[in-house]
Amino acid sequence: MTSTERRAIGGRAIGRRGMLAGAAGVLAAVATAPALASGKPRAGTAGEEERARAADKAAFRGMWVASVENVDWPSRSGLSAREQRAELLDLLDTAVDRRLNAVILQVRPTADAMWPSAREPWSQWLTGEQGVDPGWDPLGTAVAEAHARGLELHAWFNPYRVANHTDRSLLVPEHPARRNRDWTVPYGGKLYYNPGLPEVRRFVQDAMLDAVARYPLDGVHWDDYFYPYPVEGRDFDDDDAYEQYGRAFATRAAWRRNNTDTLVREMSERLRALRPATRFGISPFAVWRNSDRDPLGSPTQAGVGTYDDLYADTRKWVREGWIDYIVPQAYWQIGHPTADYAAIVPWWAKTVAGTRVQLYVGEALYRCDAQSSTAAWRDPRELSRHLRFAAGYPEVRGHAYFSAKQVDADPNGAMARVVADHYPTAVAVPPR
Repeated sequence: MTSTERRAIGGRAIGRRGMLAGAAGVLAAVATAPALASGKPRAGTAGEEERARAADKAAFRGMWVASVENVDWPSRSGLSAREQRAELLDLLDTAVDRRLNAVILQVRPTADAMWPSAREPWSQWLTGEQGVDPGWDPLGTAVAEAHARGLELHAWFNPYRVANHTDRSLLVPEHPARRNRDWTVPYGGKLYYNPGLPEVRRFVQDAMLDAVARYPLDGVHWDDYFYPYPVEGRDFDDDDAYEQYGRAFATRAAWRRNNTDTLVREMSERLRALRPATRFGISPFAVWRNSDRDPLGSPTQAGVGTYDDLYADTRKWVREGWIDYIVPQAYWQIGHPTADYAAIVPWWAKTVAGTRVQLYVGEALYRCDAQSSTAAWRDPRELSRHLRFAAGYPEVRGHAYFSAKQVDADPNGAMARVVADHYPTAVAVPPR
């Protein structure tokens, strides 16, 4: 997610700032890649499964590391392999220093890869040029070094975003989006894969599972981008796909939601077959539907809801058990007039109750700023209040902070306050 992308609340846009931040990996790639190529599932080891069960019992303390547009890491494109690696290790050390136990690293920001992928080109955010080998294996190194520090490593993938522009000629010649022009839809100045095409859904799953087969990832993580956020006056042109595949549905919206449901369900099934110990998590925009639109919705007045605007039935994914954890982006202060943190968290707690899905709350550390126009975000105690409030709901099993840059810099001391008030000791994941 980029610094220009917005979250619309009550008719106003709130940005998720900056978003949308090794040898061991090479050996892992050699050892495990044939399993995916042959189509045979690679089961997790007994040790991996035991660690996953134990991790479920520990509070999740995570931070997102965004790579798109060099939000968090690397700090800029074109750094040397040594400089990129040093920056990555510094962020892992920051997580340890802040007594966190999980890092969510963006490794497929724009239909590209932060590992030697068999299906997609090297990411431009590494070298500055798509398809250029950076001279090392970032994801392989991240997994090995995170585990060495007692951290979980969750690989963050964006399923459908192809580019932050619409010019296919800027993609490398061998890019799947250039070889299959009918797979893509330009919209709002960006290029997306078309979720309505079965061959696209299969391809993007294959691209992500390539990383799962190569590395002992603790999690596969998706953010809030499925169908793109609506752009006023623009239509997402999926007419041909709808004509071919959607006429059996009552509405185009129902067909689109089914497309997203199918992606989530199929990925869940394939991930569990390939590496059962790796958990599947999604961090959606926090409002499913407003209660004035649906009695099952939250007591909010958000200008956007995932069900109607992103065609993402996040509540259904929880109730069906297709995912292992959910991290709603509850990026508003306690007392917000249209999307109150104190209304959103109880709604999600009720939603996960009685399911096996773990609830972690996404926290807007990026908004904590002494210069903020909102008084609550100028107060370094705001996030600490969030954790204190959420602790009243046993369904809340942890928190994740956006993003790594702010975890490190902590511009108004909010992260230090969270650590002092709520993380008096480290909570490491089980030893590997």
